Amino acid sequence: MMFGRTVRVSFIIPLLLATGACVPEDGAPKAASTVAPVVPPASPAQQQPAPPATKITTDLTAPRLTTGMATYRCGNGGMITIQNLGTSLRVVGQEGATEEFAASPANQSSRYQAVTHDAIVIDGREALVMKRGSTPRTCTR
Repeated sequence: MMFGRTVRVSFIIPLLLATGACVPEDGAPKAASTVAPVVPPASPAQQQPAPPATKITTDLTAPRLTTGMATYRCGNGGMITIQNLGTSLRVVGQEGATEEFAASPANQSSRYQAVTHDAIVIDGREALVMKRGSTPRTCTR
């Protein structure tokens, strides 16, 4: 009976010691510590300006800043080329006519409208092209 208790305790004590060693003395996790390291003051000649803070943008409604070009094949056998300019599109039709489309509303990157009230909605590899007076058509990359 005494031997069984000794064996159980011999397993529990090392586990408790290992767990206690992982927790810092102040109780706060080491990665989340917010205390800045103490740096001795430098002379004015040795001081350098701090690097600019890195800005991380997580707003998914912000317009894309990349530009790119893609060719889409439409259901009627036609083709269009769309150049993404970030907050607008430049569309070149099969006959060579160029039309500019602005983001509508301005803070997104999938719906665009031209001055002529034509519109394009981009969804992944598809573009829905809507022209005044005709049926909307789907074009794919």
